[in-house]
Amino acid sequence: MLDLYGRMVAAGIWRDYAMDFARDAASFCAFRRAAERPQARIEKRPALRGKQGMWTLFGEVGQMLKRGHDLSNVLSPLERKLLKIVED
Repeated sequence: MLDLYGRMVAAGIWRDYAMDFARDAASFCAFRRAAERPQARIEKRPALRGKQGMWTLFGEVGQMLKRGHDLSNVLSPLERKLLKIVED
């Protein structure tokens, strides 16, 4: 997650992050600016490991974007923002 965060900072998309560790879940939030709500929130809930997957990606307004068992697959919508079309 911090690797993705570093690349998003280098691209100028994100500027700040926060981590929260609760008894039943851990979350990582990424912000465009520190004074607003997170642009993306990645949550790990180990209790859901056998069901829908313990990793969840939430969007800016709280909508669930992707859920799964593998973190790299869950982060794929964020990775697409880093792709740029290059012309010859």
